Amino acid sequence: SQILSNSDLKKMVDTSDEWIEKRTGIKERRIASAEEATSDLGVKAALIAIERAGIDAKEIDLIICATLSPDHLCMPSTACVIAGKLGINDVMAFDISAACSGFVYMLSMAKAYIESGMKKNILLIGAEKISSVVDYTDRGTCILFGDGAGAAIIGATEDKNEAILDIHASADGRYGDLLITPGCGSKFPCSQETLDNKLNFIKMQGNDVYKIAVKTLTNDVIDILEKNNLESSQIDHFIPHQANFRIIEAVRAKLNFPIEKTVLTVAKYGNTSAASIPMAMNDAYEEGRIKRGDLMLLDTFGGGFTWASALVRFGGK
Repeated sequence: SQILSNSDLKKMVDTSDEWIEKRTGIKERRIASAEEATSDLGVKAALIAIERAGIDAKEIDLIICATLSPDHLCMPSTACVIAGKLGINDVMAFDISAACSGFVYMLSMAKAYIESGMKKNILLIGAEKISSVVDYTDRGTCILFGDGAGAAIIGATEDKNEAILDIHASADGRYGDLLITPGCGSKFPCSQETLDNKLNFIKMQGNDVYKIAVKTLTNDVIDILEKNNLESSQIDHFIPHQANFRIIEAVRAKLNFPIEKTVLTVAKYGNTSAASIPMAMNDAYEEGRIKRGDLMLLDTFGGGFTWASALVRFGGK
């Protein structure tokens, strides 16, 4: 419910509204209250998704949550916490850690579970309280991130007009140090020294991340389109991860996606990591832009490095 604007950040670090907007396209970002945890945001998104899907919560047989800001460092998983708050008991629930690529990574897993017949109705949640792992004295990172959550129900269908066509997901661990939260894990356990050195916060080498992200995202989209014999003109909605407008614009321009087909929410939410794509999809849906059967191209890149793209027909009503 709280909004952190560029003008607010100007009072916290050496920056300006013009500087932030020019370099990122971000104007404001949402911040959770002190009393809210990542699971609380996830529950709100999940309830909306369940209602819109027209199913009973008891029909859900798997819950997956993607987050880089879990309620608890080790256990229980945020998915288990969300399940408990939703009253969905005795079902499989777990978290995945794929940073900003989390939602599309989950989508690939859900596709496999459904197609194998192991599960019937899967609740996917991308939820983040990134403000809890951001150093608000570091202007290179604090201007980028916001809090939020997005959710979806994945089920089986025989209708090709509402099916997931294809998903590509990959990673390259050689670049892990370029975007990392170094501390409070087994390598640098929580200690006074860890806290003094602010190793519990996100660290990023922005220029390196930008260059690799643009190249990787572009190549990944070209690859998935070619493998499915599709042209960019056949895509109804290009929904990229909302990290930085400059990255989105560079990829969009190289692939000739019209701006009117590109879903943009980075200006008002900033980078919400695993929640980014479902939140952008939700905004477009609530604006009446996304219709049943529309072909969406999802494209994302995150810490790890991880990246993923997906061709998904919208099956919602």
